[in-house]
Amino acid sequence: MASAGAAALARALLAWALLALPLALPQPSGRQCVEEKEASFNTTYTDWVGANLLNIYAFNHSVRRNRTEGVRVSVNVLSDHKDLPVLFVVRQKEAVVSFQVPLILRGLYQRKYAYQEVSRTLCQPQTKAEVETQHFFVDVSTLSLNTSYQLRVTRVENFVLRTNERFSFNATASQPQYFKYEFPEGVDSVIVKVTSAMAFPCSVISIQDILCPVYDLDNNVAFIGMYQTMTKKAAITVQKKDFPSNSFYVVVVVKTEDEVCGGALPYYPLSKDASPDEPVDQHNRQKKLEVMVSPAITSEAYVSSVLFCLGIFLSFYVLTLVIACWESCRQQKRKGLLAAMDSPSLDTGVPHRPPEPLVSPSSPGTKGGRGHPGAWVLVLWGWQGCAGAWASHQVCLFLSTASRGLPASLLGHARSIPDSFLGHAPYDSYGYGSFGNGSSSSAEGVTDSMGSAEVTYGYMGQEQFKRRTPSAPMRPLSIAMGERSLENVAGRPRLDSLSSIEEDDYDTLADIDYDKNVIRTKQYLCVADLARKDKRVLRKKYQIYFWNIATIAVFYALPVIQLVITYQTVVNVTGNQDICYYNFLCAHPLGNLSAFNNILSNLGYVLLGLLFLLIILQREINYNRALMRNDTHALECGIPKHFGLFYAMGTALMMEGLLSACYHVCPNYTNFQFDTSFMYMIAGLCMLKLYQKRHPDINASAYSAYACLALVIFFSVVGVVFGKGNTAFWIVFSVIHIVATLLLSTQLYYMGRWKLDSGILRRILHVLYTDCVRQCSGPMYVDRMVLLVMGNIINWSLAAYGLIVRPNDFASYLLAIGICNLLLYFAFYIIMKLRSGERIKLIPLLCIIGTSVVWGFALFFFFQGLSTWQKTPAESREHNRDCILLDFFDDHDIWHFLSSIAMFGSFLVLLTLDDDLDCVQRDKIYVF
Repeated sequence: MASAGAAALARALLAWALLALPLALPQPSGRQCVEEKEASFNTTYTDWVGANLLNIYAFNHSVRRNRTEGVRVSVNVLSDHKDLPVLFVVRQKEAVVSFQVPLILRGLYQRKYAYQEVSRTLCQPQTKAEVETQHFFVDVSTLSLNTSYQLRVTRVENFVLRTNERFSFNATASQPQYFKYEFPEGVDSVIVKVTSAMAFPCSVISIQDILCPVYDLDNNVAFIGMYQTMTKKAAITVQKKDFPSNSFYVVVVVKTEDEVCGGALPYYPLSKDASPDEPVDQHNRQKKLEVMVSPAITSEAYVSSVLFCLGIFLSFYVLTLVIACWESCRQQKRKGLLAAMDSPSLDTGVPHRPPEPLVSPSSPGTKGGRGHPGAWVLVLWGWQGCAGAWASHQVCLFLSTASRGLPASLLGHARSIPDSFLGHAPYDSYGYGSFGNGSSSSAEGVTDSMGSAEVTYGYMGQEQFKRRTPSAPMRPLSIAMGERSLENVAGRPRLDSLSSIEEDDYDTLADIDYDKNVIRTKQYLCVADLARKDKRVLRKKYQIYFWNIATIAVFYALPVIQLVITYQTVVNVTGNQDICYYNFLCAHPLGNLSAFNNILSNLGYVLLGLLFLLIILQREINYNRALMRNDTHALECGIPKHFGLFYAMGTALMMEGLLSACYHVCPNYTNFQFDTSFMYMIAGLCMLKLYQKRHPDINASAYSAYACLALVIFFSVVGVVFGKGNTAFWIVFSVIHIVATLLLSTQLYYMGRWKLDSGILRRILHVLYTDCVRQCSGPMYVDRMVLLVMGNIINWSLAAYGLIVRPNDFASYLLAIGICNLLLYFAFYIIMKLRSGERIKLIPLLCIIGTSVVWGFALFFFFQGLSTWQKTPAESREHNRDCILLDFFDDHDIWHFLSSIAMFGSFLVLLTLDDDLDCVQRDKIYVF
């Protein structure tokens, strides 16, 4: 009973409290009054409103079906009541727009900005009648006691934008603007260009469908449609298929802050008495802009541009085929001519006699007389050597027997070392000459024709060891090299299988290792000294380069393609065009791709890389045929032919095109590594190929080479993520750069015959003491020392530049290091080639000249800088420019065209640079 009484008492107290609550709330001083007024356009209404008064302004205007007029409502609150704002509600037939004044907009870190003057353009409802009168109402209310304001409603002139006509207007953060554009007949896509003479205040350009409400404030403009930030330039390509109504709104909003456009944050004043949450008045933050809508290119332009791109690069296939046919015809004529020279002894039945020397003792080359006419025939036809792709075995036999009497200047078989190369007469103690096995392995059973005797040598302070030397006194290197004939190597085994052949099989024996110490550390080396390993072993070694890069390409490209497709999907779904750094003034969409032209222009890398692979394949087939028929020149003459690195270079060029296309699907700061990864590989492979030409036995293996390139790409990623302005990173990288340069220099100088172990410091001090303190002697390998000193100067300078300047684009900085080293080594190779008495034939000379010219033009277009992700997207668009070729391709596309051609030409230079040595024995080709 007691509990039931308590419950009844509680219910009675609750009912009393609910009845007394309305009396406790503050009540208006009087009844609220609603005042409705008929209003007209272009009239300024100055009035007041309070808590007891609600003002309603009624407007009406005629709407035509074929004509759209914009209506703009502008208000200005004259009283300063930030805590009790005035609320304006515009009621239309199909939409309601409401806003408060002061208008509060938020910026970075939730900063508040207050605006007393607000203007909004009303959304225009559609009508089906020819003419319709529509009404709308503007309600004004507030909770303050008395607030004065001004209200004005006007019609917007030029609300509908016209094609190819410029229109200027002003906008602020609280007074945004938007305009309507309707697609004309026959126009499927247009480009909306907005420009301004002033970079700041920062603004946003948005393209929205014809829907109500229109999102035209800083805090909601990104809700729908496509948008991008802007300082001085903005451009958005709009396609008709994306807008069912065949029209759209161009919305321009001025942002409250400039930080997103690269500007500084405004000073945020805070007084001692003010609240940190108090809004700031930005006063007059106004921007003058100009908008123009122009038609984009038609579908015919896409087709013609694709055909143009294909035509350029397929013409290289046609040109290659024409040159191959022409060269084949030359070789056929040459074989027929040489066969005709032997025909008399074959037709008359006269017993065959050995051919006369092509140059008699009384020839002009030997103090007067008349030479054999065959020599002049060879000069007339410009004999280019009988080894290689287009020579016949019969021609080689003819030259091998006839070359005894032919001058050295014609065939190059009896050259001596030029004094300009040696600088002095060759040392007998170091001029060991080439070994009798030439380019063959020591296991091939070819013995030195000279007698042998056991002689003890002391070498470089090392332990003495024995080596077979000639029993006769050793003659100068030039004489020993000049008398070697091709006849003693006529019988060579055919090209065997690669199975059961390993490179280490020839490096595990102690005598072979000692042999390496003797050979590789001679003062003057020939290619035969560094081409002693079995060709099958080296072929297998260098084939790994191709298979490794093919594997790397697959595993690298697949996730990259998936990632950039995701980027493009995000751009298309969100409409945020600040994600990708295009040249928006020349970005032609196709399907889901925003800039198809930047992707198409990378086709050259793929097609020319494939053409280079086909050229290498044909060369390898011809070379293997020569080996199968025991062609003596293929076995013993010229730079040793290894094609694995060439295959890797062609594959890298194709992958560069694919990954560059992936990068241009959505170019930005994080994707740039896709565009540069295979550039690092191309630079590294080219340097390895140059080194391999004259150092085939000691060139780096594919595993170590790709491991080093992987380390470079690792530093590229780390630099992109952490390197911007990070002093610690730059110090660590510079130290690693310098140490790596020193280690590589030591490896190259000593031809790999040194060890990095605990005794390295002791050996360094010993060398410094003996060569610098005890006696001042110059470097033993002068040419190598010159190259390495120059390389160290350049690399140390680049390391110092990076440490001091700390460039934002670390990937390009790293690529510049690789390119500088490649150019230095290539220039050194050319200079040393000419200095050693060799020559550059016509085709590689034309390739060098043409490639240099193309590189010059390519770099000109590269440095135009149409966009840069080192700045904000809005600042990057300041560099955007119109198309310059077929109204489809921009400067960067021209860079793609020219650089792909230049890279292809550079590869051809490496391929043909030493063709002049195809008939020169390897023990007469010098190493540098």
